[in-house]
Amino acid sequence: MFCVADMMTPRPHTLGEHDTLARALEVMQQLDIRHLPIVDRDNQLLGLVTQRDVLSAQHSSLEHSLDQNRLNTQALEAVNDRQLLTVSPRAGLKEAAKYMQKHKIGCLPVIQHKKLVGIITDSDFVAIAINLLELQEEVEPLTLEDDY
Repeated sequence: MFCVADMMTPRPHTLGEHDTLARALEVMQQLDIRHLPIVDRDNQLLGLVTQRDVLSAQHSSLEHSLDQNRLNTQALEAVNDRQLLTVSPRAGLKEAAKYMQKHKIGCLPVIQHKKLVGIITDSDFVAIAINLLELQEEVEPLTLEDDY
C-alpha cells in the first residue's frame, strides 16, 4: 500500500506568520504553487495561506492602490484563523485523497512529531492518476479490434 510519504512534497516552501500577503503572492507566483504552510521557528505548523486567500484580499482592480497596500501590510497571521486539517506521512494515499475530497480542500500539510515534514496536494493526486492511466495503457494496449 502506498502512503502519503511516498508521494508528498518533502520540505515544502514555507513562510512565517509575520510575512505579508504580498510576500505569499510573490512566492506563489515564482514557484507556481497555490498553497504555502505558515510555520514557526521550530517548523511547527501555524496555518496555511492559499491562492484563494490572496485573491480574496485583492478585491477589485478599481480599488487597486488600497488592495496593494493591504497586501503589503497584511500579516499572514491574520488569515490564520481557520481550523487546519493535516495528515501523517504514514497515512494511506487513498484515505488522504478521500479525506481531501470529502472536505473539499486542495492540500494536506503532512505532520510528524508536531513538525511540518511535507505537503500533499490535489495536483499530486492528478499526477498519480495520470501515472496509473499510463500504466494501464501499457498493460492493456488498444488494438484495432477494440475500435469495432
